[in-house]
Amino acid sequence: MARLPVITGFGGINPAGRSSFHHGYRRLVLDALPESKVQRTLQSLAALMGRSVHDRDDILNHTLIRKIERDWFDTEAIPCNRHMPLAPAEEAVSFVTRARNLPETLPESWTVTEVEKGRVRVDMRGVSDFLVQTTRTSEVRAAGQLPSGFDPAALYPSRNHPRGLQLAIYGASDAIQSVGIEWQALLSAVRPDQVGVYASSAMAQLDDNSFAGLLSARHSGKRVTSKQLALGLADMPSDFVNAYVLGNIGSTGPSLGACATFLYNLRAGVQDIRSGRARIAIVGAAEAPINPDVIDGYATMGALATDAGLMKLDGTDRLSEADYRRACRPFAENCGFTIAEATQFVVLMDDELALEQGAMIYGSVPDVFINADGYKKSISSPGAGNYLTVAKAASLAREILGDTALRERSFVQAHGTGTPQNRLTESHILNEVAKAFGIGSWPVAAIKAYLGHTISSASGDQLAATLGVWAEGILPGIATVSRFADDIHTSNLSLSQAHREIDCDIALLNSKGFGGNNATATAFSPAATRRLLEAKHGKRVLAQWQAKEEAVAVEAARYDDKAISGTANVIYRFDHQVLSGEELTLSDTEISLPGYAQPVSLAVETPYADWLNKV
Repeated sequence: MARLPVITGFGGINPAGRSSFHHGYRRLVLDALPESKVQRTLQSLAALMGRSVHDRDDILNHTLIRKIERDWFDTEAIPCNRHMPLAPAEEAVSFVTRARNLPETLPESWTVTEVEKGRVRVDMRGVSDFLVQTTRTSEVRAAGQLPSGFDPAALYPSRNHPRGLQLAIYGASDAIQSVGIEWQALLSAVRPDQVGVYASSAMAQLDDNSFAGLLSARHSGKRVTSKQLALGLADMPSDFVNAYVLGNIGSTGPSLGACATFLYNLRAGVQDIRSGRARIAIVGAAEAPINPDVIDGYATMGALATDAGLMKLDGTDRLSEADYRRACRPFAENCGFTIAEATQFVVLMDDELALEQGAMIYGSVPDVFINADGYKKSISSPGAGNYLTVAKAASLAREILGDTALRERSFVQAHGTGTPQNRLTESHILNEVAKAFGIGSWPVAAIKAYLGHTISSASGDQLAATLGVWAEGILPGIATVSRFADDIHTSNLSLSQAHREIDCDIALLNSKGFGGNNATATAFSPAATRRLLEAKHGKRVLAQWQAKEEAVAVEAARYDDKAISGTANVIYRFDHQVLSGEELTLSDTEISLPGYAQPVSLAVETPYADWLNKV
């Protein structure tokens, strides 16, 4: 019988704060919440930021999209080198330097003479090229930064890890602890090869501890380190979670799909659970792209909202702090997306295991659909693929929960980047699918208005926010928009600047990735998921699960309390119970491993049994 992948835990962090227990989501809709939940959200943020909960304005002003803060890097004075050819005005130019500072290969126009031990005089004739240290001003000054003061490197022995991997450790740890069941207890309930980890970044690691440092070291007069290449790989978020958080020996399958990367990883986890290859799937993504070089690259492409572009939109010659917070304007007159950093992870279990363990059920993901664009004129331009993914996701929801549920009890988490091209193409896609399925006024959210575009983690942000919508019944408004653009397609869509109360069972999470990486996930609410589970397992099994779930919820709440008080630990197990292979016990039917309760079965069911009978 088919297995349903259910969400039993989630965690991470983005510019709104910690994701687990809906804290990050609540920051988006803070002005629509009762005071008790407002205070709980502020407490969570204060713990992350090292601030007092009473500094409300300070906390709020240093979350979500905002002007890039100087302690991250100074947008007015970014260090760089300026290429400058020099030609002597006289017969020669001379200067004195240390001998060890000379290049290995001397320019032909240089004559070097020792003036004293360790020091030389260089006489330069003809033209020589120099790089002069200087600074430049960034065209882009807005970004979706993590809450000010949050430093993932300080939470565990990070050993010069790239920031993206620091975030992956934090996000996976938060998600695992949010489940409320000890990891070792979960691992004991399944064979060790029935666990899968599916996580990556889209752009790899691009700071000085990884690829950026590797590629710039020699040009900057520095040395390459032994870690920069290895730790820069885009699959490292999975590798770090396997090796230092879970001790996983099961499946691992990092997938990359530009802005749809989280959904690519989610599909891998969903399919392995549905097929029975995995019973637990840890799915995630981590991206840390807020650095001057990445911003420079996107700005040169014309993809980012620059200061000049924002000023032109608003008819002003100066941007205030409030203007920077409105940099991302989905489905409105806009000029580009706003780059951001985040990590998001979810814990999936098959329905039977979740019920056996009494796991909390936040929702379910029956499938994720991915389609390319076909032939393209430009690799960055949109194409046909996203029409297919959205329509397939809507069709699956209708097939499982019915036509009425799709038409009256569904909403869309739009990709909603804040670019002119996205507002046209995505609004047309969603509007046409709504027409085709008889949806008269499809509610659409676009949370990048608050968070910015976290690249690989963007659809993870959408999923975390969707779980919050089901918990609180509030769909975030597109609040950075004063009015929606006249050229978008909205005959069958419902867009709103204000938050809206909503009672829905279906969410479509949509992502339109660079290069034609289109993905749409179908997700079901906790209530709809429980109805499906009752239909499969019966009321008695659901009642037994609910009795167990109450105790699990208590344990999960204890972790939340610790996190809010600043006493929760990040899971990081370096050099812990390392297996070299000699400790394993092998037979022709199973492999037993120290530290794992169940052996790995070698019984492999062949899909070609019918063929063999005819041989």
